[in-house]
Amino acid sequence: MMESIVDPTLLAEIRRYGHFDVDACFNCGSCAAVCALSKDSALFPRRSMRFAQLGLREPLKRNLDSWLCYYCGDCSTTCPRQTEPGESMMTLRRWLTAQYDWTGLSRRMYLSPGWELGALAAVGGLVAWLISSFHGPMVLDHVEMNTFAPVWTVHTFDMILVVVLSFFLLSNVARMWWFTMVQGGPGWRPLGAYAAELKTLILHSATQLRFGECGKDYGRWIKHWVLATGYVTMFTLIVGFLWWFQTDNIYPLHHPQRWLGYLATAALLYGTVEILVGRLRKGEQLHKFSDLSDWLFPILLLLTTVTGISLHIFRYAGWPQGTYAMYAIHLVVAVPMLAVEVPFGKWAHLTYRPLAIYFQAVKDNVLRRQLREDAAGAGAESGSRQPVQVG
Repeated sequence: MMESIVDPTLLAEIRRYGHFDVDACFNCGSCAAVCALSKDSALFPRRSMRFAQLGLREPLKRNLDSWLCYYCGDCSTTCPRQTEPGESMMTLRRWLTAQYDWTGLSRRMYLSPGWELGALAAVGGLVAWLISSFHGPMVLDHVEMNTFAPVWTVHTFDMILVVVLSFFLLSNVARMWWFTMVQGGPGWRPLGAYAAELKTLILHSATQLRFGECGKDYGRWIKHWVLATGYVTMFTLIVGFLWWFQTDNIYPLHHPQRWLGYLATAALLYGTVEILVGRLRKGEQLHKFSDLSDWLFPILLLLTTVTGISLHIFRYAGWPQGTYAMYAIHLVVAVPMLAVEVPFGKWAHLTYRPLAIYFQAVKDNVLRRQLREDAAGAGAESGSRQPVQVG
C-alpha cells in the first residue's frame, strides 16, 4: 500500500478556494449518514474532510468523493456544529479542478479575481481586434452577414477553438484519470470493467440524473438539465452547423433552424436567470456561499444569450449597422466564456462529474469481481479439505 505523507499546509491551501470550516467537526458522521448518495465505496463528505484535516494530499487527489456530491445541502442542515460540509465539498471541487489542470491557470483564476477577470478581458480584447482587423465589407442598405463575417472563415475559427479547448480539457481529464484510477484505483488493465460501465458514462453525461437523486430534488435536476441541454444544443448548432445557422436567408417560423434556436435560447435564458436569482436570494443551501466563478459563468452565459437574441432581432428587422455591431459584441462575450470557463473554470464540472461516476462504477465493478473470485477460491479450498470417508 502506498504510504501517505502528511502535508501540514494542505488545509490552509484548500481554504483559499472557498468555505472550508472543519475546525469544529468532531467526526460524528451525521453528514455521511443523512446523504442520499453516500455509500461505503464513496463515503462523503466525511472521508474527504478527514483527508484534508490530516493533511493527506495524495489520498485526497486520488479520491472521487467530492465529484459524487451534488450539493443538496442535507449534510449542512443536519450538521450539529454548522461546519457546512456541503460547501466544503464545493471548495474541494475547485481545489481538485486546479490539481487536474497542468497549466496552473485554474489555480490562478480561483485564487485571484484579477487573474480570472484579466483572462476574460484578454481573450475578449483579442476577439475584438480580430473582428476589427479582418471583417469583410459592411453592406449598409441591407443585412449581409456572410459578407461582413464569411461563414467558412468563422467556421474555421470555431474549429480551431474547439481543437484548442478539447486539448486542454482532455489533457486535464487524463490527469484526473491518472490520479484517481491509476494512482488511486485499478489502473487501465481491467478493460472489461471500463467497457462494461460505458453505459453509466453515457447515461449520466446525457441526463445528470444524480441531481435528482440528490435529496430527491427532481425540480433542481430539471432546471439543470434544461440549462445544460440548451447550452449543448446551441453549441452544436453554432459549431457543427454554422453554415446552416448563420445565413442570410430568412426562414419561416416553423423551420427547424428557427425553432431549435428558440428552444435553446429559452432554455439558456431560463436557466441563467434562475441561477442568478437563487444566488441573490440565498434561499437554498447551495446558494448561501458564492465564489466569483459561481457568478461569472451564469452572467457570461446570460450576456451571450441576450446579445444573441438582440443580434437575431436586428437581423430580422433589417438593421445592418446594429446587426454587425451586435455580432461583434456577441463574439467578444461568448468566446472568452468558452475559452476560459470551459477548460479551466466552472463549466469543467459538467465533464468531471459524469466521469467521476463512471470511474467509481469501474472501481466498484472491479471490487465485485475480486470478491466473487475470492469467494470462489475460498469455496474451492474448503471443498478440497473435505474429509474422505473410507468404507
